[in-house]
Amino acid sequence: MTEITIGVDLGGTKIQTVALHDKEIIGAHRVLTPTTGVDDVIAAIVAAAIAAMEAAGASTADIAGVGIGSPGHIDVVLGVVTRSPNIVGFNGPVELGPLVSKALGNVDVHIENDVRVAMLGEHARGNAAPYTDVLGVFVGTGVGGGLILGGKLRQGRGAAGEIGHTRVKPGGRICSDGQRGHLEAYAGRGQLEVRARELVSKGHRTELFKIMEKKGRTRLSSGVFAAALEDGDKMATYLIDDAVWALGIALSSAQNLLDLEAIVIGGGLGDRLGAPFIERIEAQIRPQLISPDNAPAILGTGLGDLSGAVGAAVLAGG
Repeated sequence: MTEITIGVDLGGTKIQTVALHDKEIIGAHRVLTPTTGVDDVIAAIVAAAIAAMEAAGASTADIAGVGIGSPGHIDVVLGVVTRSPNIVGFNGPVELGPLVSKALGNVDVHIENDVRVAMLGEHARGNAAPYTDVLGVFVGTGVGGGLILGGKLRQGRGAAGEIGHTRVKPGGRICSDGQRGHLEAYAGRGQLEVRARELVSKGHRTELFKIMEKKGRTRLSSGVFAAALEDGDKMATYLIDDAVWALGIALSSAQNLLDLEAIVIGGGLGDRLGAPFIERIEAQIRPQLISPDNAPAILGTGLGDLSGAVGAAVLAGG
């Protein structure tokens, strides 16, 4: 079997890979993202790519190309990632493309921002396919956005779609980038965990960390939040309420600016909390629209947690 394209979704919590042949997923693999530095992250990406090929009954000799979606600022020409605080070691420049290419036998590697490639996947194969102007908002470890305008992925000068770093509350909570009041500070899973730990240190009670330990996790994953919400945990409810409020502000502002046909909400929290979460966000958006009669469709993802990996494969020609 030849002409297999590998897509890699590099996230703060997990690395998801898929193998595509004739636009169909024929293999997939997922591992946790290492928290021990760049070398281990590169090794995990390579191992996950090989595992996806093996699941497809193929070998690395069959790889036609690799696409990687990574958080942070991306130099698509050099394949370099910078300013990605949610992945250990990725704040400074990391030659992600060249390093993965070398490890896989010098295959072609294409890199883009993780959320932009997730939106590329949703527009090519998912729920954004019917729309010409659509925003994808992926609520995971951080919060990112991808814009399709005029039917094409909007890249700008490298930061297009970074809705997670729009300000929803001046002087508010500290974000992962050190600034205050950003959307990500209220809705990103990483910053929700920071807030939860602060509250626990002040004597507030929650089952979040007990659930985390019971699930064998080292972080408050989306699944941990989902389980805590099902149990009626007050702190989890408070944190997700804040996330819904902040997303309502940011997305209504984006809609008022761009007059979009649709907004797709995904990512770890978006996919895991599903329709009730999305419906609550929609209810926050509508009263803030300047043109509520032309409100956008508010949708979940069509590809679920494979949006990023499939989009990365599409980026590489899959």
